Amino acid sequence: MPEVKTQDFTASSRLALKNPQLQQALKRAGTGFDGARRSAINHVGSETWELWREEARQIKIHSLDNLDYYLDLLVEKVTQNGGEVHFAKDAEEANSIVTQIAISRNVKMATKSKSMVSEELELNTALEKAGVEVFETDLGEYIIQLAEETPSHLVAPALHKTKEEVALLLHDKLQVPILDDIEAMARVARDVLREKFFKADLGISGANFLVAETGSLVIITNEGNGRLCTSAPRIHIGITGMEKVIPSLQDLGLFLRLLPRSATGQHLTSYVSIVNGPRRETDEDGPSEFHLVIVDNGRSRMLADPDLREALYCIRCGACLNICPVYQKVGGHAYGWVYPGPIGAIVSPTLVGLKNASDLPFASSLCGACKDACPVKINIPRMLLHQRHKLSESTDPSERAAGFLERLASTVFGYVLRHPKHLSFARSLIRSLERPFSKNGKIKQTRLPILSLWTQNRDLKVIAPKSFKDIWQTDLSKDSE
Repeated sequence: MPEVKTQDFTASSRLALKNPQLQQALKRAGTGFDGARRSAINHVGSETWELWREEARQIKIHSLDNLDYYLDLLVEKVTQNGGEVHFAKDAEEANSIVTQIAISRNVKMATKSKSMVSEELELNTALEKAGVEVFETDLGEYIIQLAEETPSHLVAPALHKTKEEVALLLHDKLQVPILDDIEAMARVARDVLREKFFKADLGISGANFLVAETGSLVIITNEGNGRLCTSAPRIHIGITGMEKVIPSLQDLGLFLRLLPRSATGQHLTSYVSIVNGPRRETDEDGPSEFHLVIVDNGRSRMLADPDLREALYCIRCGACLNICPVYQKVGGHAYGWVYPGPIGAIVSPTLVGLKNASDLPFASSLCGACKDACPVKINIPRMLLHQRHKLSESTDPSERAAGFLERLASTVFGYVLRHPKHLSFARSLIRSLERPFSKNGKIKQTRLPILSLWTQNRDLKVIAPKSFKDIWQTDLSKDSE
């Protein structure tokens, strides 16, 4: 598995906030993606959209409630189609399966379509140790491979890089002139990758969906690279999480409407590839072998937890990242592992251990925007609160410490709210204390205990001169007159 740095979230976030290039890239991309999503939803109408969301949610609920049945059906159909299915309990086993296939077939080069699961497993490293050259073929993934970085977004892996940074990277790594045109940069990358497509012995892909009734692996792309990876090499290995299975092609039709609108604002993605196994005698092209590796790697633990199972509904559209005020300020790398943003703050602690990612459940304002944006209505705020509760109630001191301050603050806040006299006194006290540190209605950076944790990264508004209760009582008195 890749190095886990989830415990470094706080320190990494501070660095991200001070990075002007990153802030520029995040502002541009996030606004664009969410604006396109809203426009695409408006095109179909909010009523239709909500019907689609609810139907998709029910499909995911049904699929996971009957996961054993649909996985068995998937295996049966893939086998009938001439493919072979492998189950991997963890990263080590998954990497071993893929590398053994490669070694036994004398594979020297592999082209790879975008796959978050392969990033989770660190599959590229495992293959390279086995003597196999691996080339990412998604343009964003290829850029970060050249940069020796990891993805920072579920859909746009190189979102954190500006056009100028990419131009310098291509210049340094591929010895081409510094370009200022995005299309020209894309052509450079495609010219390099075209040669790899023809030379590769092995094509590796992820899967957006697995269709049980037909034994199909479905890939959604905008570049066509996925189709080349699955058809040009003599061997195709699909690797994905077990939660990607859905019952039927009819169900797939619904998700093909939901995912592109949520991810990039497209009504339909450019390429939908449905792979049904190796080349048949009557086929003109395609691989001679097809292997499907279905990965657990902690997902069964999530499935067994009724409070966290909902995270497995995720279709990796990235809509929650594009609207999250935290992600939009710190980017994906601050989260310290493969899955960033609101959904990553749920998935990562579950897969790598809550103890190793105790900062992530607190990486949220709990504004609820992620839940509203999610195409399958995942209640991310509820699960974040659940994980915070687990931290505060944990018997492990290293875990409990992360939730102590929030539990203390909530207890004190709740007590004060239940006692009007105490609330009035607290307001008066805070207004007196904040006066020396405030200017124009805001408290700037201060070294005061606890308060400094907030003000080091943002301004804090002062207490309002009048409380809502005071205003309400005044208005009520006016009405009675």
